[in-house]
Amino acid sequence: MWPNTALLDLLGINHPIIQAPMAGATTPALAAAVSNAGGLGSLGCAFMSPERTGEEIAKTMMATNRSINVNFFVHEPPKDDAERNAAAKDQLQPYFDEYNLGDMPDVVPTNFPFDEAMMEVMLELRPRVVSFHFGLPAGHMVEALKQVGIVVLSSATTVREAIILADGGVDAVIAQGWEAGGHRGTFASTMDAARVGTMALVPQIVDAVNLPVIAAGGIADGRGIAAAFALGAAGVQPGTAFLTTEEAATPAVYRKALLEAKDEDTRLTRAFSGRPARGLSNRYIEEMAERQDELPEFPLMNTVTAPLRKASVEAGSPDFVALWSGQAMSLNRSGNAGELLEKMVEESLAIMNG
Repeated sequence: MWPNTALLDLLGINHPIIQAPMAGATTPALAAAVSNAGGLGSLGCAFMSPERTGEEIAKTMMATNRSINVNFFVHEPPKDDAERNAAAKDQLQPYFDEYNLGDMPDVVPTNFPFDEAMMEVMLELRPRVVSFHFGLPAGHMVEALKQVGIVVLSSATTVREAIILADGGVDAVIAQGWEAGGHRGTFASTMDAARVGTMALVPQIVDAVNLPVIAAGGIADGRGIAAAFALGAAGVQPGTAFLTTEEAATPAVYRKALLEAKDEDTRLTRAFSGRPARGLSNRYIEEMAERQDELPEFPLMNTVTAPLRKASVEAGSPDFVALWSGQAMSLNRSGNAGELLEKMVEESLAIMNG
């Protein structure tokens, strides 16, 4: 029996475990497997068009009749900066030459924040949950989603952000600790102030908001889940743990790196996307470390680095792949996503009910 059941009815799930919506790595098969096992499967749709998003949701709904979560970014559109654009060209063109990729692409936005067109897709298809990263969209959008029964979640990296989200109408807050892989969800605090670990962050947010709190960051097995509940969380959101499952769209070179990595191997970098994100260190991260602050803003850098990432995967090299990972990656396991979720449930309940 789960010690806190606040999320079960809210999300329509059996187990308060959410598979993190990692854009580029999640698939309908992954989300459906987790949902069919009683958790909440998620689709990371931040880099998709409304049409593609609708197709991915439809595929997932064909594979499960359980609740699913659809996730989006709500970042500020980037400013055009000729000096930063020129710096990107100067720093990255040698890598493009190394891979015979021709000229580096123009620095233009290709990934856009949640907008009215995407909201219409959500209102039409009505997934049980819609979640956001980097804050919340405009208030009328949040209200429109909630009016049709969609549960709204978003990530906070500080207590201040959690309070802003609660005031903005979220139904639950995801507390993203410093250990978490991928992009930092920081949106109203400085990045330096948001260096708060999961163990310190969760209980403070629990005390600050009268909403269910979902712990994220460094959670990969039953021990982490039990610890989160001891801190007052109503649920957890593991991400990196699902990257080595069969259903994830994780390239072989990425899987290998995750399964061989240790706790000291991650770094925070903005060199891939223009925004701080945690991933396994590789040649690109190390060589760009001293120059990354000169580069264009998020998500402009995604356009620039996308060809390099693709070429590196095709070459079987981790050198230029964005190997997003949390700090608990050495706990990763291979296998089926549904079986992984069941194992997490078994492990955590054994500890909590022991």
